[in-house]
Amino acid sequence: MTSPAAANLPQRTLSSRLRHQFRIVRVIAGAEFKLKYAGSALGYVWSVAKPLALFIMLYLVFGRVFKLGAVSHFYPLSLLMGIVLFTFFSDASLLGMSSIVARESLLRKMSFPRLIIPTSATLTAGITLLINLTVIVGFIAWNHIVPRVNWLLIIPLVGELYLFVLGLALILTTLYVRFRDVGQVWELLLQLMFYASPIIYPIGYLPPWARHLVFINPFTQVMQDVRAVILYRDLAPNRITASIAFGSQAGRLIPLAVVAAVFGVGLYVFKREEAWFAERS
Repeated sequence: MTSPAAANLPQRTLSSRLRHQFRIVRVIAGAEFKLKYAGSALGYVWSVAKPLALFIMLYLVFGRVFKLGAVSHFYPLSLLMGIVLFTFFSDASLLGMSSIVARESLLRKMSFPRLIIPTSATLTAGITLLINLTVIVGFIAWNHIVPRVNWLLIIPLVGELYLFVLGLALILTTLYVRFRDVGQVWELLLQLMFYASPIIYPIGYLPPWARHLVFINPFTQVMQDVRAVILYRDLAPNRITASIAFGSQAGRLIPLAVVAAVFGVGLYVFKREEAWFAERS
């Protein structure tokens, strides 16, 4: 007869392997973040300075000159939320895309799950996001917004955005190994996406058909939901969520389905091609 200890051995082994791989991801992500600002005089301050500088410029132009600030008292905070979330999305996808090629020598020397590399790269952007959230907290305090229990919903929303960007990163890094032009194309698409998404302007300014299009993008859905959770007293048109845009609660499922599809496709193509990464990169 098989002893209970022997029966639990495979399960324990799997658990220990997962913990070990998680530690590897955490160590690599932390090292990458520190290396990013190594030798810099300001160091980690740059992770906050860049989105904050972009926010100041956009607010002065669109909030003051074009009077979008008159739409809502919370327009500056709404704009900053959009910039911080998009900065995370952009950085995570770019870092994840180039991660396999950047670690080409490591792939040839060591045998380990290749999924660790793009995962740790995207988590590096996640560390920057956590730092930038402190700036948002400062703006929230400045606007005298009282925290509520439903702010905990932000955690699964950020998790949803991370799964989406990780799925994209898996697809991009697989393509980037073979086709370097993918990097140029994706950078262009990110620039277009920044202005096509309701980051600078309230989404209520868009006609209904355009709202449907932008909400297919899970980034827009997450951004609008985060704004709706925090700016709960804001009655301006930028409070529109996916459910409101599509006219039913079922509309919320459309961007979620996109997240599941992108992550599933990304995982599939990455696993299918990972055996040849070292050879092709």
